Amino acid sequence: MLELIKKRRSIRKYTPDPISDSEIKALLEAAMAAPSADDMRPWEIIVVRRKDLREELSRVHPWAAMCKSAPVVFVILGDARRSSRWVEDCSALTENLLLAVTGLGLGAVWVGVYPQTTDEGYVRRLLGIPEHLRVLCLVPVGHPAEDKPAHTKFDERKVHYETYAGK
Repeated sequence: MLELIKKRRSIRKYTPDPISDSEIKALLEAAMAAPSADDMRPWEIIVVRRKDLREELSRVHPWAAMCKSAPVVFVILGDARRSSRWVEDCSALTENLLLAVTGLGLGAVWVGVYPQTTDEGYVRRLLGIPEHLRVLCLVPVGHPAEDKPAHTKFDERKVHYETYAGK
């Protein structure tokens, strides 16, 4: 698991090979195994495969361009009516999704949408998302067309023991 975590990288280039139904189901199952405050599970996910919709999602902001070339984009939604911790819960779900992607030998990147209300509105209108659901992020997924070495961003200077001043 520790090696898998280090292997997870932001992959923005994909081959045109499709993602199978069984891979999508495995990714969704792994994502939804995430912890959730009070077990509220305030998430919903839209799986976008249609080329025209992926192309439109790539226009949400300049850092979403890779949605166009990914064979599938997961749109992570949170229901603030169900939980005041929807951001945390949906973020845990997204990290599970990203780790599962890596475990399957696929590539993905977290494309933030929330809290930019203009970007959220664009995605909401495009995909017919009800007003009570918030758009946390997009996760384009595909077979990697780039190779990035495993790494860690560990920084001892950011670690404190017992108190903030504790070293």
